[in-house]
Amino acid sequence: MTAAPAWALELVATVCADAGVAPPRLAWRRRAGEASTGVTRRHDEIVAVRAGTDALDHRLTLLHELAHWLSPTASRVRRGRSTHHGRAFYAITFELYRRHGLTDADALRLESSRYRSALRHAAALGVPGAEVALAEHRAALRARPRRRWRVLVPEHRIRLECRGRWTVCGTCGQRVVGRNLARIRRARRPLRHLLMTAA
Repeated sequence: MTAAPAWALELVATVCADAGVAPPRLAWRRRAGEASTGVTRRHDEIVAVRAGTDALDHRLTLLHELAHWLSPTASRVRRGRSTHHGRAFYAITFELYRRHGLTDADALRLESSRYRSALRHAAALGVPGAEVALAEHRAALRARPRRRWRVLVPEHRIRLECRGRWTVCGTCGQRVVGRNLARIRRARRPLRHLLMTAA
């Protein structure tokens, strides 16, 4: 871990002072790629950034994580929909971007490269340029050729095996995790699946 740059520490202090909240600790690392990544861990009171080579993306990533720091802690609403990157979050996020040196065009470009739902929320929030960017994105999706699928492994009974730290289907080797693993373990009769791939 390297020392966080002075501008980043100053930005954390300013954003949190403006919002009237205690600032998190800032952990800063470098990464080889162009884009930066970040995470906010409330229980540890820390915002961590792995900074890539794009200086503008450093700022956006830090502000994105600070928006998580400022957002309400509730992470779920009815019907199980996550609010982690929901409308309320993006209302805070785009305001921080605008207030702290990012143009709307840069914010839309960089944010939507990670989270496509950002365009929909930005358009609903009236961020300039968001409706055009959303329409272009949807047009590009419609213009893409449909993928052709082929069966890689025919339908078969799922036989769970442990391979290292993973649980897999013993026939096709596909990892089985989370809800699917729990459902298969609870099933009263053997479940089946098939493995497909896009041609």
